[in-house]
Amino acid sequence: MRGETRGCWVQKKNRWDISSVAMKSRRLLECSMASVLTLDNVNVDNMTVLVRVDINCPLLPGTKSFLDTTRIRAIVPTLNRLTSAKVVLLAHQSRPGKQDFTSTLGHSRELGRLLGRPVKWVDDLYGDKAMKGIEALQCGEILMLDNVRMYDEEIKTKGDFNAHSETTLVQNLASVADLFVYDAFACAHRSTPSGVGFTHLIPCVAGELMKSEISKLDRALNNPSRPCIAVLGGIKVDDSILVADNMLRNNICDEFWPTGGVANLLLELSGIQIGVLNHDFLVNELGKSWHQTVETAKSLLRDFGSKIHLPVDVAANVEDNRVDLEVSKLPIDAPIFDLGIQSIRNLSAAIKSAGTVHLNGPAGVFELPDFAFGTIEMLNACAETKGYVVVGGGHTATLISKYGLSKNMGHLSTGGGACLDYIAGKTLPAIASLEASAEAFTLNIARSVDQ
Repeated sequence: MRGETRGCWVQKKNRWDISSVAMKSRRLLECSMASVLTLDNVNVDNMTVLVRVDINCPLLPGTKSFLDTTRIRAIVPTLNRLTSAKVVLLAHQSRPGKQDFTSTLGHSRELGRLLGRPVKWVDDLYGDKAMKGIEALQCGEILMLDNVRMYDEEIKTKGDFNAHSETTLVQNLASVADLFVYDAFACAHRSTPSGVGFTHLIPCVAGELMKSEISKLDRALNNPSRPCIAVLGGIKVDDSILVADNMLRNNICDEFWPTGGVANLLLELSGIQIGVLNHDFLVNELGKSWHQTVETAKSLLRDFGSKIHLPVDVAANVEDNRVDLEVSKLPIDAPIFDLGIQSIRNLSAAIKSAGTVHLNGPAGVFELPDFAFGTIEMLNACAETKGYVVVGGGHTATLISKYGLSKNMGHLSTGGGACLDYIAGKTLPAIASLEASAEAFTLNIARSVDQ
């Protein structure tokens, strides 16, 4: 980890003076949770533009080659709108302590291959090498800085927008930039200097990916075609329960079909013994959030029992063999790894007849061939339905790409945790930052025009 020992870069001029930013209009992107400025509102000609992206990719252990470049490809539309600017990319790969924690050198090369033009790279973030590299940029050129999570300020700074803005990282980079573009939806739920620190220093706008994510998620949340169903599973049980709570209480979804660990928890709370092994697994996974998650789940069963469709059978891993059994035959002294055959049929039928499907998380332990059946059939149903399917990021999105089903989905989100938080009705720090910046800088422009 690199320490924070550099002083603030001496700025040559006040680049964030609002008069230097050519605003084309004050029309805002209206959505349920934010009113933010976009690239439609600015003229970026000759500007130095900082762009925060999330190109965190799964890497092959050992060689560190890319297993999936979906997130790198997702930022291309934004970069195509910045060809008349000097572009500086802020990105991360994994986090300290992980095997795939690397520099962003490989990402710059892959991005250059996708764009068909060079992408420069520097092994620095806000020191002398980075500053000199930025100052040397010509219009149309792109410079990618090193992994932001290799620097203490990025991962250790806590507090509000002002606290993040006071970091050397933000102060140095803001001093040589005219505009900040946020295009990292996948980490929009995190409050970090590289994400929210520029809020009040330079105008901050949403990139094309961010704009697309917000508008497509809002389409499925604000005016969904009916019936609207939520299919939530995977290992993030606490997040999925919060999403279901928000969607049911606000009449966003008509039915909730839990899978994976979410289904196991609701089965137990409905009075069905799932076995000590499965219970203990849930307790360990939920940790400190166990009690709150249980209380929320109980209230869902109490208030919306008729809208919650629990599995009628499950598949357990008995000595490395798939064993399907009705829930009435539980408990079992073996881990439950998938939905049962009849439950899979019921879920597939519901998906195919739905007007809108919110899907997040696999239906079981898909890594094991014997227990991938529920997940595969669930995804096939999503590909076949005529309804609008919104898929959260993470494992589900990776599987859809693997099976070549991406084009059959209404929206394949790049964000896992961010997508869950947004659908759960939580305020995402990145959107709050864009909203605050839009208000501050639009107001300043209006005042300067009036005067």
